[in-house]
Amino acid sequence: MHVKKDEIVVVIAGKDKGKQGKVLRVLPKENRVVVEGVNMVKKHVKPSAKNPNGGIIEMEAPIHASNVMSLAKIEAKKAKKKG
Repeated sequence: MHVKKDEIVVVIAGKDKGKQGKVLRVLPKENRVVVEGVNMVKKHVKPSAKNPNGGIIEMEAPIHASNVMSLAKIEAKKAKKKG
């Protein structure tokens, strides 16, 4: 996997293209990553001890690892291109 947990990445493809965020989880078997504030979905939650009212919560869903690139790699490319 080319990105690690807690690394800052930029989404390079998909509906959230251009957004930046920190990698919260890496799912290597599925080749997916969960990025903070990216690919937000609404999930219906049943009432439980943790959430007594239940309801609809907004959470991050995994996106394919090929759709993100490390911010450090982008900066390196810009520096190399510049001079």
